[in-house]
Amino acid sequence: MKLHHSVRLPRSLATFIAAGCAVLAGVCLVLPIRAESVSEYNVRDFGATGDGVTLDSPAIDKAITAAAKAGGGTVLVPAGTYLSGSIHLQSNIHLVIDAGATILGAPQNANAYDETEAYTLGGYQDGGHCYFHNSLIWGENLTNVFITGNGLISGGGLVRSDKILDDMVGFNQLNPSVTNAAPPVRLGNKAICLKLCRNVLIRDVTIFHGGHFAILVTGCDNLTVDNVTMDTDRDGIDIDCCRNTMVSNCRINSPNDDGLCPKSTYALGEVRPTENLTIVNCQVSGFEVGTLLDGTMKPSKNHNGRIKFGTESSGGFRNCTVANCTFRSCRGLALEEVDGALMDNITINNLTMIDVPDYAIYLTTGNRNRTPHLTTNSRGRNILISNVIADGVGKMSGIQICGLPEQPVEGVRIENVRLTSQGGGTAEDAAIKPKELGAGYPEPRKIGTLPAYGIYARHVRGLELANIHLDFTKDDLRPAAAFADVDGLEIDNLKPQVSKGVPAAVFADDVKHVVVRNSPAVHDF
Repeated sequence: MKLHHSVRLPRSLATFIAAGCAVLAGVCLVLPIRAESVSEYNVRDFGATGDGVTLDSPAIDKAITAAAKAGGGTVLVPAGTYLSGSIHLQSNIHLVIDAGATILGAPQNANAYDETEAYTLGGYQDGGHCYFHNSLIWGENLTNVFITGNGLISGGGLVRSDKILDDMVGFNQLNPSVTNAAPPVRLGNKAICLKLCRNVLIRDVTIFHGGHFAILVTGCDNLTVDNVTMDTDRDGIDIDCCRNTMVSNCRINSPNDDGLCPKSTYALGEVRPTENLTIVNCQVSGFEVGTLLDGTMKPSKNHNGRIKFGTESSGGFRNCTVANCTFRSCRGLALEEVDGALMDNITINNLTMIDVPDYAIYLTTGNRNRTPHLTTNSRGRNILISNVIADGVGKMSGIQICGLPEQPVEGVRIENVRLTSQGGGTAEDAAIKPKELGAGYPEPRKIGTLPAYGIYARHVRGLELANIHLDFTKDDLRPAAAFADVDGLEIDNLKPQVSKGVPAAVFADDVKHVVVRNSPAVHDF
């Protein structure tokens, strides 16, 4: 077994030595130089074959352990296919998956994934969020963890279903008395999973078929995910109860579930917000799995994808920014706080959406309340959404803003929006009185078609709408906007397309303190 140690002299130093040799006319006197050796641990030197048949995760673990014992270092996975079960990260390790290298998830019947750990906190979130060790690459309570390289992580035998895990924690019955009485299982269902780690970087890798989660990070601080491509059959990346996180330049295709999903579950046994989060320059989509990677980008029947805050939201969301992102052939932006916490100081800027079924923007609070010992309502406040272009928006809903009757959403501003709906709404649709979300699952489809094709707002205190253009491609007999139980509504420069005989906006009797400027189409309030 060889450890590769290399010493490179800086070019300026080499030049200096060469010049000195010349001055001494062939007599070169060089004082001893103390060089810091850079350790690189090649997994092949520890027994990995890369043949795609031999189980290589034990050898990869040996390389990681050797690096950790030396105080840290780079573990190199060179070109080849490395069939793997659970790979155990350690602190101060840089795992490099090189170009041409694939870490391939072993089949379930190989029994190569770690067993689920004990979990006793009850089913306040699904089983996938409660167990971490049953993953392809995982680490817990680590510091300085880096996963980079231009290689591929292919889920292979990872499964997308978590029904077994749901039953183990009592999720389906929301039964906190269930305390993992079932024996542990080896249900490998996550590609990368990190819990309670600090100083984490994931960069440049590609993940294909990542199982239930391509990346799940829970309770991590100082996290950076950059230039990562995910083409997967369920969630792309879930950022759960994390602080100081940057997600940038990522491409996430996930037709069957959410793409980029901040959450704040009760999986850590405490109410902990996801806060100080920045998401920039990312693309989410809902094409058929694999067609982002092969470039064909075939439309999917499920077309989920999207950026969604929630649904699990026991700890809330605070100081979060989403900017310069594109949505294609997937649902739109969703901000969902339904488990009794606070969604506060949220800034959304520069979104482009094409072919977004169901809705473009969905902002809601609810009282599902999957949080123990809860004494507060779900709340949302100080939310700014600006500079959005959405084309091909489904008939059901355009922009939907809904609080609770007992707890309105407060301080929402939406500005500089151009939204084109597919249209097709009927007079019967215009007469709909949408049901309250209440304790229901917080998705627009649970409420259904709305009585306005563009904007619908209910239970809001302090709503500002500015510079908004609404139109449709197929005649729609619904108004462009409808408002109910809104206290403090300011409309400035609303330009709606409306069908003949249809009002531009409809105001219920409980809409108060309305100011309309530069919007000649809006006059009945």
